[in-house]
Amino acid sequence: MHKGLKWLSVITTLGMLFVLLGGALVTKTDSGMGCGRSWPLCHGEFVPSDITFELLVELSHRLVSGSVGILVLVLAVWSWKAIGYKRETKLLAALSFFFLLAQALIGAAAVIWSQSDFVLALHFGISLISFAAVLLLTLLIFEVDKRFDADKVVIDRKMRFHILGITLYSYIVVYTGALVRHTDSSLVCRDWPLCLNDSPGLPGNMYEWIQMGHRFAAAIIFFWIAYAAYLAVKNYKDQKVIYWGWIIAFILVTLQATTGALTVITRLNLVIALAHALIISCLFGLLCYLILLASRSKLRQ
Repeated sequence: MHKGLKWLSVITTLGMLFVLLGGALVTKTDSGMGCGRSWPLCHGEFVPSDITFELLVELSHRLVSGSVGILVLVLAVWSWKAIGYKRETKLLAALSFFFLLAQALIGAAAVIWSQSDFVLALHFGISLISFAAVLLLTLLIFEVDKRFDADKVVIDRKMRFHILGITLYSYIVVYTGALVRHTDSSLVCRDWPLCLNDSPGLPGNMYEWIQMGHRFAAAIIFFWIAYAAYLAVKNYKDQKVIYWGWIIAFILVTLQATTGALTVITRLNLVIALAHALIISCLFGLLCYLILLASRSKLRQ
């Protein structure tokens, strides 16, 4: 395998993580309009004259996204040519660039014409698909499957259902989390796990429904992943990639729940909030890899 392609894949994967975290940083610092209604320039200027914190955050995110977009395109073309014989390569190459482009266009549209919070909440999720595709390309390039004997993995129908179901459902959880941020509902409920621990009851307005809806969705995926991990420990000890995959997934979802709670308790501490976004990105990437393994296993049966 080309050494240069391996380096490019690693750099691009890390770059996509920076794109995801940069987008979260823009939202959490309310920097979306840091460059005004101008795109791709800031306030119509190539070199902004009035520098603000919000401008620096937004402009940095645009520069990183643009640079990584070029890397993704190069990676997609190179991997297509170098490992196009692998069944998943061409699809992943196309998905990685298409969804990154879609993310950029939605971001541009939000700046120029403004969008509803429900549309803006799609932004992070679209970037997440591109990141997952780049991550899987990287794993294929490094031939990680051979190291874990993944070509010999056999996954039963029940486990395949959980892998697909949890991955698709995780996207709903991601969307509800993004909706919390974009509707400024993060601190509408001052307590955790209930909205008001000293006054249990149904949410009283749309913002409380959004916040508590996300918490409820997150609780479901926590217990669902815990159950899948239990099945993996019980039935897949001889298949390390599935066994450890679900154990790591449970660790990640536990950290995700912890940082989610701490985000409320610390009143939106920026480091914790960004860690929350980072962990869900890693978890989604892992779940997508399990889908890849499940699709191969189905072909072998």
